[in-house]
Formats: sequence, structure tokens, C-alpha cells
Amino acid sequence: MPCPNDHRKRLITVGFRVTPEQSARINDLVAASGMTKQDYIVKRLQCEEIVVTPSSRVYKALRDRMDLVYRELSRIVDGGCPDERVIALAELLSKEFVGFRTSEASPVPAAEEMLLDMARR
Repeated sequence: MPCPNDHRKRLITVGFRVTPEQSARINDLVAASGMTKQDYIVKRLQCEEIVVTPSSRVYKALRDRMDLVYRELSRIVDGGCPDERVIALAELLSKEFVGFRTSEASPVPAAEEMLLDMARR
């Protein structure tokens, strides 16, 4: 017996049509964010900040998108013409990777140095 839906928060369904290019762009953005498509679209519509939390799902999505960009760049080197979708995807990925960069120094080298400097008995 299915659970009752009287306690659901989201009672209203919203749907809209998009072109295949728009759908691909939305899918790229959603995959790079690590969120569900519904959560991503709702946050964007409410002008809320999208915070990407690194996870295995985000890593796989970024890896797959970077592979697509790499193949497209390899094709361009061979004399091809760049696709606008791939250019937009490369810009998105570069912003993501810059956002992942931390401004503070990694504590690992300092910890290693501290361990090496410890006196031995």
C-alpha cells in the first residue's frame, strides 16, 4: 500500500518545453552542480546561489564533460570548427575548477615537515 501523499510539501507540477540544445545545456549545468534537476531549476529561478559540493557524482560529471571538451579540442586541432555548446561547457568547467581552488595553503606539507622535525627517542 503506497504511503499517503497528504504530507507532501510539493503539491504542484510545473512543466515546460525546451529545445534539444537547451535541454543539453540544462543537463550539463545540473550534472556539474551535483544537484537534482528539480532542485537546480528551483534555485536558479529563485536567484539563489548554487553551491557545488564535491562528491563522486560531481567528479564523474566533471570528468565526462572534460572528456567531451578534450575530444572537441582534439577535433579543432585537426582543422575543425568549435561548437558553441562545447565553448560554453569549457567556460562553465573552467569557472567550476577555479571555484574548487582554495586560497589557503594545504596543511599537508606543514604536517609532513612537522613530523620530520620531531625528535626521535
